[in-house]
Amino acid sequence: MVPSRKPRYHRCMKPTQLTPSAILQSLRKVARAPETPVEHSGRKEFTIDELAREASTTVRNVRAYQDRGLLPPPEKRGRTGIYTDVHLARLKIIGQLLNRGFTLANIRDLLTAWEQGRDLNDILGLEVVVTSPWSDEAPSYMSYEELLEAFGDELTQEVLLKAVNLGYMIPEGNRLRVPSPRILNAGRELVDAGIPLDALLDEVNSVRSEVDRIADGFVRMVVTHLVDAKYGDKELPRGDDVPRLAQFIQRVRPIADMVVSAELARILDKAINKVLVDRLATVLTHLEAQEQQGDDEPT
Repeated sequence: MVPSRKPRYHRCMKPTQLTPSAILQSLRKVARAPETPVEHSGRKEFTIDELAREASTTVRNVRAYQDRGLLPPPEKRGRTGIYTDVHLARLKIIGQLLNRGFTLANIRDLLTAWEQGRDLNDILGLEVVVTSPWSDEAPSYMSYEELLEAFGDELTQEVLLKAVNLGYMIPEGNRLRVPSPRILNAGRELVDAGIPLDALLDEVNSVRSEVDRIADGFVRMVVTHLVDAKYGDKELPRGDDVPRLAQFIQRVRPIADMVVSAELARILDKAINKVLVDRLATVLTHLEAQEQQGDDEPT
């Protein structure tokens, strides 16, 4: 039996040549219309079409949730209904509960019980905090020509689709949305340094499961000590605990970032030092072997 081999990456390999039109064609199935929510007084505003796209649902569902009382009514400006991140947060919660097998009737009963005896603004504020993105980094946009210029021959159809599946690039019509420009710039620097883009994406994919485990553990710790300790695991926070919890979640995000960054720096220092010492030990062993071989040769 021939043993399986891990994929090898070579910068000199000739990749599938792509042009901007070829990229567009390869991504047409996953591309969607551009989303242009409006920022207003620090909050996002959406039309009903934009809201449905952002929440990965349909306009029909949004209207149905409103009719059932699951979603607050929009602000009316003329004949147009304007939705905000409050509506988006509620839609995300509804969608996640539906994916877990609950019915709309179940969800309505839960939300009704959740709102009883609690300030609605506090509830909606907590929902927004919980469902908002962890990072406040603003996305950027790039054309397919700019993408080709950034990565050149490293960009193949397979690599491009891998980046899209990982969420680092989101096709929107004739352009790409980049949720994290910092990650894109970091990837570009690593590729310029000689690391193949395909290998880099594979490594990121393998690391994600570990990052997910760390995040789950941190969140579980917060819930266990700040919610379950007082209410158990079958009740929801009440009274002043609702806005207090929302405020704490906002504070804990930079705290978690600092902890993870500090630990990652410590582990990287340790790993880099180990690699260096291991390499030096290998070189010394090789030199000793060469000297021994020279001593053993007949003169």
